[in-house]
Amino acid sequence: MFIGISVSRKVYTVSPTSYCMELLDLTLREGEQRSGYTYTTEQKIAVAENLSELGVEYIQLGFPVVDSQTKEVCTDLDITAKTTGIARAIQSDIDAAADAGVDVIDLFAPTSDLQRTHILGVGKEELLSRIEASLDYAHETGREVHFSAMDGFRTEIDFLNEIIERVNADYITIADTVGSQTPKMVEQTLTGLTTDLSEVGVHFHDDLGLATANALTASDCGVGKIDVSVAGVGERAGNTALEEYVIAQSRESDPTKLGVNKSQLISALESILDILDEDIAPQKPILGKGVFEHESGLHTAAMLDTPATFEPFDPADFGGQRHLLFGPSTGTGAAKKLLERANRDPTDNRIELLLTELDSQNEDLQLEEAVALAKDIR
Repeated sequence: MFIGISVSRKVYTVSPTSYCMELLDLTLREGEQRSGYTYTTEQKIAVAENLSELGVEYIQLGFPVVDSQTKEVCTDLDITAKTTGIARAIQSDIDAAADAGVDVIDLFAPTSDLQRTHILGVGKEELLSRIEASLDYAHETGREVHFSAMDGFRTEIDFLNEIIERVNADYITIADTVGSQTPKMVEQTLTGLTTDLSEVGVHFHDDLGLATANALTASDCGVGKIDVSVAGVGERAGNTALEEYVIAQSRESDPTKLGVNKSQLISALESILDILDEDIAPQKPILGKGVFEHESGLHTAAMLDTPATFEPFDPADFGGQRHLLFGPSTGTGAAKKLLERANRDPTDNRIELLLTELDSQNEDLQLEEAVALAKDIR
């Protein structure tokens, strides 16, 4: 908890291996903040169930004061993950979140000088008083209470520390609301905080293409919670992609412990994208259709023997699969290996015949189809 006491300027961090990082998934809330996107109640329920089964600790359903869906979803949900709803530091917002039935009320307020003055038009002390009063009121609901500092990473560090010292919340989340931060800037802010970082969460946007890198830096600093979304779905350039963060984190020499089921990650998120009718680019890292497809002659020849030659990780470790394609781009090396798999002696003549057959196909063949074709070469 964050108690309103004065503390000396000292950095508290937690070794990444000594605790389990918690994830808050934003897909359902951030996804609908994009122009023209809406999800049905049924879609939200199905996605929340899938995310909970995957092992995500928190699922942000929406903004209860402006939508009735959050209450409908909560009524029909029976999951292990905690549901959250966002609320401004206003009593009516808090009442709406409590009435919706979310497990966690996540209050937010702009804290940077730029946003505080232009959005709220109040001074620092007035803002702090509003936040404190709202948090006290939220706690009276009996629910878990979080506080998110909007534009927190552009908030002067002394004021950010004052906020942390005075607010009473289970998590305080520092938000990179406009996606302006770099890993070095993230580290500078987090190491300047005078609190136990395991009680701090972070929220990043991908406007500079650095959301995942920033999240990795934050976890190395020892924060307790990372906000993520499936395929990075979110307003503008999106948020930290759940799959990118989990897989990148797992490849570090001293990975932070996570509660998600990594062996089902890719397949579960593909199912979620299908439920939401979300289209993603073929080259989208990890989840894009073309990411684990290989057709180049050099690539396929090498990968038939040792897939790691052209892959950063085995997709099967995370519930995915690779696709080796064979067609006009297939070279002699790959054709030779296909013949060997088909138990055919890879003579020069057979290699040429197979290459001719591959070149004549209407579309590229999968590995099993290409091996079957090689079997027919006489």
